[in-house]
Amino acid sequence: MAKKVDSSIFDKLKSLYELQLIDSQVDEIAILKGELPIEVSDLEDEIVGLDTRLNKLKDSITDLEKTVANHHANIKEAESLIERYEKQMDNVKNNREYDALTKELELQKLEIQLSNKKIREGQNFISNKQETLKVSEERLDAKKKDLELKKVELEKIIEKTIKEEEKLARKSEKAKKKIEDRLLKAYNQLRKSYRNGLAVVTVERNSCGGCFNKIPPQTQLEIGLHKKVLVCEHCGRILVDQDILVEPVAETEPTAE
Repeated sequence: MAKKVDSSIFDKLKSLYELQLIDSQVDEIAILKGELPIEVSDLEDEIVGLDTRLNKLKDSITDLEKTVANHHANIKEAESLIERYEKQMDNVKNNREYDALTKELELQKLEIQLSNKKIREGQNFISNKQETLKVSEERLDAKKKDLELKKVELEKIIEKTIKEEEKLARKSEKAKKKIEDRLLKAYNQLRKSYRNGLAVVTVERNSCGGCFNKIPPQTQLEIGLHKKVLVCEHCGRILVDQDILVEPVAETEPTAE
């Protein structure tokens, strides 16, 4: 009598392990790239932020320069009025006109003092903002150079690995089609739970290939029979035997002649 092999469970486990091997290769490529993709993205965001800050600084400096220019214009206007009032002082007819002109002269002189004060303040603000602008521009230039270097470095790695990544992506999609949604969802959740991305592991030296805890002999026997999907009681990873990629052969009993 032939010993039945549960091919459906075997196929599921085989497909899961094949997907794990594919994803592990993808992970190795990601390790090769390292933190470069994140660093490139962060630098791009930082450069956008610096550009925005520089534009605001430039706008602020322009506004301050306009304010200073307005105060210079106020001084010229006040000086012109002072000159006119001083000429009028030579032709005053009474004390009332004299007092009125004196007040106007004092007012314009105060206006000049105030404008000069505002000009000094404005020039100090402009000087400080120009210094900040200079430092920010230097920083922006450095970030752009750093970004360019990291982009070149990343592009070289991508150039070397893109064909392999495309090949692995096709294999991954093919493998996923063989796995039911429920199992695939569990697999993906396990992948996210562990930094090494191992969701399906083999039993090695009587231990889980993920957490290295011992697997009971009875569990190991059940794993080898491929009757059901078994997980490590310690880490929850899906367990398979090392011969999972070898097609099972149905055992037959000798027939009586």
